[in-house]
Amino acid sequence: MAEPIRVNDLDPTLREEVAGLLKGYDFSNCLTCGMCTAGCKYSDLVEDNDPRKFIRKVALGLREEVENDPFVWSCNMCERCTVECPMGVNIAALTRAFRGKTAMPPGHLQHIADDHIRTGNQMAVEQLDYDETLEWLEEELQKELNDPNYKIPIDKPDADFMFGFNAREVKHYPHELQTILHVFYAAKANYTLSSRRWDATNICLFTGKNDEFQEISRPLFEEVERLNAKELIVTECGHAFRSSKMFQRSFWKGKQFPVRHIVELYADWIKEGRLKLDKSKNPLPVTLHDPCNTVRKEGVYEPQRYVIKHVVEDYREMNPDGKYNICCGAGGGALAVAATKQQRMAKAKPKVDQLVATGAKIGCIPCHNCIDQFNDMNKFYKLGMKMHHLSTLIENALVPDDAPEAPAAE
Repeated sequence: MAEPIRVNDLDPTLREEVAGLLKGYDFSNCLTCGMCTAGCKYSDLVEDNDPRKFIRKVALGLREEVENDPFVWSCNMCERCTVECPMGVNIAALTRAFRGKTAMPPGHLQHIADDHIRTGNQMAVEQLDYDETLEWLEEELQKELNDPNYKIPIDKPDADFMFGFNAREVKHYPHELQTILHVFYAAKANYTLSSRRWDATNICLFTGKNDEFQEISRPLFEEVERLNAKELIVTECGHAFRSSKMFQRSFWKGKQFPVRHIVELYADWIKEGRLKLDKSKNPLPVTLHDPCNTVRKEGVYEPQRYVIKHVVEDYREMNPDGKYNICCGAGGGALAVAATKQQRMAKAKPKVDQLVATGAKIGCIPCHNCIDQFNDMNKFYKLGMKMHHLSTLIENALVPDDAPEAPAAE
């Protein structure tokens, strides 16, 4: 039997406090209907994942219970609950507000934020290591492209775009940055990398600490302004894209410019004929994951599908897809929170079921955070699949300029 709620435990100031943090969050919009819990794929899989209970605790003013509720950090902030809510109540925003009130976030979250503020990137890559990595990639691309004059453009003024990427692409996966730069070369892109601030990620998207959020993202935007690039293009990283868009909307007061996901740029290049592609080079069946931060939260749905249909022969859609697609289970900073791998793999099961149902042999995962989770679930559930970023599939499909035209896509 549930414990009774005692009047003395209620704090009527809690709702107003939270509403202030969220610029007028209206709790009267909540109908207590439970559609949020019905929409949460994890409410029946793991403990402490009931969004309806959480929002009711806040609305009632159960301050102590809410501030110690495991939901605050077990929620993946994927907003699957919100798309099912008839009133559009954003429980992820509520969760983030409570995270921001936590003195010391769990796991590695605060350590990552501190490293980013100190070094300019979340992986604490020092300037010398960054410079040497780019020099090495330049040499590798000169050989790969058979172009001894190839140079990575750094601090180039007035470029069409500055490329903001993920520190993983420097510290752990430089071959993925090499792949992206190869595609840029094939498209004859007029772009630049910054020598100073290049990491577009922002772990404070998950900690809710807005002062640190601004401190992390502002220097990246200042670099776009300094170099006078026409726009900022963000790599295949859902939280880097979401962070950049959110910072621009809420905090950036400088020069205005578009912030776009790299899949949007790829789609434009294919439409313009700047990338010569042969999708027969990717013959295995491929399915596509919709990262929550890219698709559900920022609405970028069509460009990646336009691209993938031009670079693979056998594309298979997951069901459901788009804004109703299922989170992979690693959102909300779960990879860096003190959550067990066992819990992440339990949350991965609905996504595993989606993957298996498609019969695909390759998962296209246009997000760094998500692909780490997919690689873990691939091993844990013994799926025998390959997981790739979209950039890899594009590179596979590239044909040289002097090659004959591939058949037009239907």
